[in-house]
Amino acid sequence: MPPNENALSHIVLVVDDVPENLSLLHDALDEAGHTVLVATNGEAALQRARQSLPEVILLDALMPGMDGFEVARRLKADFTTQHIPIVFMTGLTETEHIVAAFAAGGADYVTKPIRPAEVIARIAAHITNARQMRQARSALDAFGQATVAVRAADSRIVWQTPLARTLLNTYFANPETVAPEELLAWIAAARRARGEGREPASLLISEGNKRLLASFHDRTGDDEWLVVLREENDASAVESLISAFRLTQREAEVLYWVVRGKTSKDIGDILGSSPRTVDKHLEHVFEKLGVETRTAAANLAMGRMRGS
Repeated sequence: MPPNENALSHIVLVVDDVPENLSLLHDALDEAGHTVLVATNGEAALQRARQSLPEVILLDALMPGMDGFEVARRLKADFTTQHIPIVFMTGLTETEHIVAAFAAGGADYVTKPIRPAEVIARIAAHITNARQMRQARSALDAFGQATVAVRAADSRIVWQTPLARTLLNTYFANPETVAPEELLAWIAAARRARGEGREPASLLISEGNKRLLASFHDRTGDDEWLVVLREENDASAVESLISAFRLTQREAEVLYWVVRGKTSKDIGDILGSSPRTVDKHLEHVFEKLGVETRTAAANLAMGRMRGS
């Protein structure tokens, strides 16, 4: 069968300790237009995966030495390779082995004896899904979104944008593949709030005048959660209010502390003014925002600060 001229060439890593299996799959995949890499043991598989970043890995479950389950676990624990879909190849169809394959991070499995046409069809599906995920992540990267996907069951970070990685490292000195306990606790609390019909709290952690906020973006799997992170500090929030409502510096500062729930006396103490002066500034703020109450002003300001 001639190669499909319309097919794009994709890199596929085949891992099997049996030469006949490697030969069969290499020829079939090559004929289908793919670039094929091979490895005959677990260590070689890890090395080739890190070096070449294939778009899918066909992995023999049972090999001497490091078996396929351990190879998969190590690939999924490495930030550079954790995104690569793994299709297990096994002659074992017992439930325990299938469960072990998925628990190790496998996306799919095929049974031996291998049927090349089935393997090629499965590969095509996983490559398409992986490409769509890469495009979505690239879009988030391009827009500077701090987005992280967390698998709550095993505390794993499935993927994260560069900005999310920076924020997690800044606030938690966090390993790249393990979600910090504070984020896992926030996800659990936010899920409970959702289930009870309440709006989840946004505050994740507070340090001095800086705060890290979190919100759910989407659910990407049975137990995978897409979380958007946002850093907020007093100075940037005041600047956003000045820009949004054409306030003076002091008016914006007064409005900011109103949003933070402070009374006129509290704000006066913070800013070194009298409560009467604070109220005078608030009158100007109300006029510029077109509102009549502190609550209405705070709601408008919060909407602007969340969108900044």
